[in-house]
Amino acid sequence: MSESCLFCKIIEGKIPSVKVYEDEKTFAFKDINPQAPVHIVIVPKKHIASLAEADCGDEEILGAVQVAASKISKMFDETKQSFRLVNNCGADAGQTVFHIHYHLLGGRQFGWPPG
Repeated sequence: MSESCLFCKIIEGKIPSVKVYEDEKTFAFKDINPQAPVHIVIVPKKHIASLAEADCGDEEILGAVQVAASKISKMFDETKQSFRLVNNCGADAGQTVFHIHYHLLGGRQFGWPPG
């Protein structure tokens, strides 16, 4: 955990959130500025600044995030059939909190290309 990281503080319960899922390796909560009817932020409990900083020892944690996304998608009627899972890696890609995280979005139609 990083003492200055917003998401680490949310995981630790120091900053309130609306938790929707938690397991040994991951924590998920509702986004405070939702971009879709369902917008959940999924984070590994281990602090990794970005996907670019993940290393070969992080495969299990990153896999756990994918499995958590699948489980969370089944919790909401709007995401049972389709959803988008997004990771912004680095400031130029839109990452604003430097703790790797994924946005699970659903409940509306999305266009392509994104951004």
